[in-house]
Amino acid sequence: MVHPPTDVTQLAVVDTARAARVLSEVRAARLSGRRTPVAPRPVIEQSWGRMLRSGIDPERDHRSGLLPSDEVRRRRESTTLRHVLPVLREGLLSVADVAHHIMVVADEDGRVLWREGSSAVLRKADGLGFELGADWREDVVGTNGIGTPAVVRRPVQVFASEHFVRSQTSWTCTGAPITDPRDGRLIGVVDISGPLETMHPSTLAWVDSVAKLAEARLRELHLTSLERLRAVAAPVLARVGGRALAVDRDGWTAAVTGMPYTGRIALPKSLTAGRRWLPPLGLCSVEPLAEGWLVRATDEPVPRGATRIVLDLTQPRRWSVTVSGAAGSWSHELSPRHAELLYLLALHRSGRSAAGLAEEVFGDPARTVTVRAEMSRVRRYLGGLLEHRPYRFAEDAEVELLLPADPRDLLPQSTAPAVNNVRQPADLP
Repeated sequence: MVHPPTDVTQLAVVDTARAARVLSEVRAARLSGRRTPVAPRPVIEQSWGRMLRSGIDPERDHRSGLLPSDEVRRRRESTTLRHVLPVLREGLLSVADVAHHIMVVADEDGRVLWREGSSAVLRKADGLGFELGADWREDVVGTNGIGTPAVVRRPVQVFASEHFVRSQTSWTCTGAPITDPRDGRLIGVVDISGPLETMHPSTLAWVDSVAKLAEARLRELHLTSLERLRAVAAPVLARVGGRALAVDRDGWTAAVTGMPYTGRIALPKSLTAGRRWLPPLGLCSVEPLAEGWLVRATDEPVPRGATRIVLDLTQPRRWSVTVSGAAGSWSHELSPRHAELLYLLALHRSGRSAAGLAEEVFGDPARTVTVRAEMSRVRRYLGGLLEHRPYRFAEDAEVELLLPADPRDLLPQSTAPAVNNVRQPADLP
């Protein structure tokens, strides 16, 4: 009997061995170029395509050197993930130990920083190289429950022979990305892993829910830090004339005076005190203030000159826009949705209406409210460089679009119809 991919997942609940055999046949056929008895799930097939294009050998165990213990300790102390570790433990560990799973937390580089749970499963994980300090990026060890969610930016369950490398096919992994709610930047992945017999479809929703709880905790901590900065800034702003605001180190606004409130301004990655050009305020005086900055608009004319905008989509997890002009340059890391929207505008310099963008991103021209909300957020850091009615880059701006060498590697997390039309499924040999 031929099963569609969803049936194979359900089959694993009642007959793990049979489901594993079906997927083993699928993997062997797909990698040898033969017709498969079951179509691989799209997220898995796309990942396999990326692995073959990057030259990963599916028959060889791939491992990179472990980080030394002092480097693991340094990363633990510096990562934002440390603030949500109690949430992850509370949500996952009690069930994981009983269900013969382990919880693994990796940073944005795919390095394993924490690994807890069933002692028996931990010993088995050692044999797979699933150790502290190990590198589990997708382009290092193949399709897996840490590296693949980091690339596609959504929860992924990888069961048995859905793993690209044969040595991992006795394992099941379910991972979910954790992003920083302040800027949408990937900060890590939480994963639940174990032997094949521990697989269950509901694990995907479970891990995703706990990852979202962790992000909610980060959001609470951020709001608390803004409250502290607001208390410090209030008496300072009361004495400042003109337009000014207090922002944290990521540009989020704690308080303003003499100007409308704006939720966030784009700051250069390495901001220092002095006179700086900041979108959309123009020339500003920047001074340190508690855990942030006091920004005062100088209301002086911005130097005129050619503006260059570089949209870099070459990295699978780190998309960015860089603006350079007479007043200086700055970069901003993009969320997956903003990367999609700016990609479409870079392709169509004449512009796109809200309905047009909605159709290209969601396949539904009626979703204009969502598009307008996202474009409003984009304008917070691009300011006058992004026009509307229709949405487009400013005519006098030079726009450069940097794309992956292979179109199939373009925005791998995206489900936008316009992106899918460019990113064709891989033809495996």
